[in-house]
Amino acid sequence: MTKKSATKKDARKTPAQARSLSPKIEANRRKEWRFDLPLSSFVEGNLPKGKKFIESTTLENISAGGAYFTLDSGLILGTKINLVIDLPIKLTGGRKLQLVLGGITVRLEEAGKKGKTQGVAIRFDKHFEIIEIKEQQ
Repeated sequence: MTKKSATKKDARKTPAQARSLSPKIEANRRKEWRFDLPLSSFVEGNLPKGKKFIESTTLENISAGGAYFTLDSGLILGTKINLVIDLPIKLTGGRKLQLVLGGITVRLEEAGKKGKTQGVAIRFDKHFEIIEIKEQQ
């Protein structure tokens, strides 16, 4: 039996090229950790022609610098919006609290989920507010 020799093409590979055959690992270029937290929220702002809108949504993920969610409203890049997040009662000591964050749209894409048409990524500005929702009697 004869031993099969390496092809000329394989013999010419440098060690760096041989290592490149291993699975590629994608680097995360984000500055902050993102958390997949399906939090109920709503978004308010102005559409491109100035009409105000308010739309409920569920966050897909959030970080210290931004969030991602889906909408039907038809925003454009650079739109300033307010995101109002209902904080879970378990985390607030039984109080109904909302986190209000301002932001600007930095990425728009076709939504992957049924029911919403647009994926929206926003970058938060530095101002935020936590408000308590008082029960009406």
